[in-house]
Amino acid sequence: MTSNADAGGAGRAATKDDPRRVAFDLLRAVSRDNAYANLVLPQLLSHRGLSSRDAAFATELGYGTLRMRGTLDEIIAVAARRDLSRIDAGVADVLRLGAYQLLCTKVAVHAAVDTSVSLARSTCGHKPAGFVNAVLRKISQRSSGQWLDSLETGDDLADTAREYAHPQWIVRSVRASLPDREEAIDALAANNVPPQVQLCARPGKVTQAQLVDEAGGTPGRWSAHTVTMSGGDPGDVPAVVEGRAHVQDEGSQLVAEALTRPELGGTDDAWLDLCAGPGGKTAMLGALAVQRGAHVTAVEVTAHRATLVERATLGLPVTVHCADGRTFEPGTRFDRVLADVPCSGIGALRRRPEARWRREEQDLLDLTALQEELLAAAVRLVRPGGVVAYVTCSSDLRETRDICSRTEGVDFLDARTFFPSGMPDLGAGPAVQLWPHAHGVDAMFCALLQRKGT
Repeated sequence: MTSNADAGGAGRAATKDDPRRVAFDLLRAVSRDNAYANLVLPQLLSHRGLSSRDAAFATELGYGTLRMRGTLDEIIAVAARRDLSRIDAGVADVLRLGAYQLLCTKVAVHAAVDTSVSLARSTCGHKPAGFVNAVLRKISQRSSGQWLDSLETGDDLADTAREYAHPQWIVRSVRASLPDREEAIDALAANNVPPQVQLCARPGKVTQAQLVDEAGGTPGRWSAHTVTMSGGDPGDVPAVVEGRAHVQDEGSQLVAEALTRPELGGTDDAWLDLCAGPGGKTAMLGALAVQRGAHVTAVEVTAHRATLVERATLGLPVTVHCADGRTFEPGTRFDRVLADVPCSGIGALRRRPEARWRREEQDLLDLTALQEELLAAAVRLVRPGGVVAYVTCSSDLRETRDICSRTEGVDFLDARTFFPSGMPDLGAGPAVQLWPHAHGVDAMFCALLQRKGT
């Protein structure tokens, strides 16, 4: 549970420009306003004008605390002798931030406690500051391992969920997909390792080698279009500014490209992205379409996300429709259809630190009906002999394998053959399940379905 974060300005009084104050404001936005951390933090960092070192420290504290929240809350509840629901919300966030520094970073005990007390005093008042001091000093008396040992119940599910900071239902889900216990543990652990930013070199717009030079990164592990940044702001990369590249996880690039690889008999010039927002996969399809003489129709049900798709695909052969993919009826059929359906998103937990605590199992169960309807629409909209890629950013069997198993009128292609040769651990087929621990990408699922008939 230890990171490489250092003191990050220990000893200073908490100000709005302090990295700890930035991290605290991030926690408050997520807790109070139900905000998305990946949208709020860049704004905070920009407005506060932190040095690159302090910005990195604020990011580590904010994202790390959000990621470990469930485990931290259990420890705080014991140390405070009360449930978190009985603690003022702002004070609770100060405690989480302090506990994270004590248990998960190399910040010195006195620095973690003293700066947290100062932060509590400046944001919550003098009386809460004394409470924060007492609770954090109690927490500091044990290491993270000792706290976990003291909280063990003998229930393997509960103890694993606590140790790796996941809700129990997600642990069950991962275990169902990865029956080997050690591999399931590896998958959970990988969700706690923040990923590096990856770029997609748009085919025909910029080569991978050119983008490596511009971004100062390294080639992706699998895709010929991926560049992994070693640091810096992707918004400063000329290719990104000019629309020759965009930010996108390598796994998303692989599943989008897989749709374009099966050979088709007959026409191959009409492609459809049925759930296009925010447009990363649509942009890649659009760039590939240029090289193949094809045109992409993009459908997005939400107006503001449809606008994002338009911006992402500017200059590409893409037409955007703001419509519900389930009822979309253009009067024609398509050769290839991407159904990148709304899902639980548990395949991208390493990128969205607060998501694991926001999602509940019932959310997933509610989504499966929508996923099934969208896949049925994709099959309806593809021509006989055409191919549908059913894609989710999830590893849960209920929104991956099970949805596909109920689909009629299709043959399943072996999707593994349309991923890079030599890529290991793609599963038993015919669908592909990617994993952070095995492939270094988000846990994307991809099934390729070919519509029957002539």
